[in-house]
Order: sequence, then structure tokens, then C-alpha cells
Amino acid sequence: MDLIFTVAVGLLFAASLYLILHRHLFKLIVGLMIFGLASNLYVFAIGRLTREKSAIIPSDAEIALEPFADPVPQALILTAIVIGFGLQAFAIVLVKRLYQVAGTDDIDELNNTDKIDSTEK
Repeated sequence: MDLIFTVAVGLLFAASLYLILHRHLFKLIVGLMIFGLASNLYVFAIGRLTREKSAIIPSDAEIALEPFADPVPQALILTAIVIGFGLQAFAIVLVKRLYQVAGTDDIDELNNTDKIDSTEK
């Protein structure tokens, strides 16, 4: 199971890197979304997922008994999901507005829009 999980995280990182290096801004945003997902799964893998018990200490014990789920990676990933969602929403609105103004989402064509605007004035 760990090998399948590791390969899946590696494939998600590779796919996100491919999309991030693309020229279109929409594909860049999708690549960043996949990169965030892969990072979250990586943190889950490091946190050693367990299905045995929760991290709640019983009333008759002083420490949690092994095996228990580590709550820190879960809290970090929950925070990362919320921050990532806000960043993605902002980036989508920003690219939409850029597309409305410039008429393209290609990075190479956006470099040429400054020259066109300055010659028209």
C-alpha cells in the first residue's frame, strides 16, 4: 500500500510540474492545484496514516497507547487546504480579469500586449 501511495504522490508531482511549466495561465493554476494536493498527500504519508485508534488519551492512561493517529499532520493539511483554496480562488479571478483585459491567457502573447498598447496611443 505504501508503494502505491508513493507512486501516486510522485505522479501527481510530475503532472503538476508539467502543467506549471506550460505557457497558458489556466494550466498553471491547475498545476498549482495538483501540486497542493500532492504536497498534502506527501505530508499524510510522512505522518504515517493509521486506522487503529484516534489520538485521544483514555481516562485511565497517562499517555496515548500505540498505534494512534498523529493529529499534527491532519491539522497542518486542513490549514493548507483552506489557504490553498483561497489562493486558487484569487488566482482564478485574477486570470479571468487578465483574460478580459488582454484577450489571451498565453504568457508569450501577454509580453506583446504592452507593445501594442503603447503604439496605439
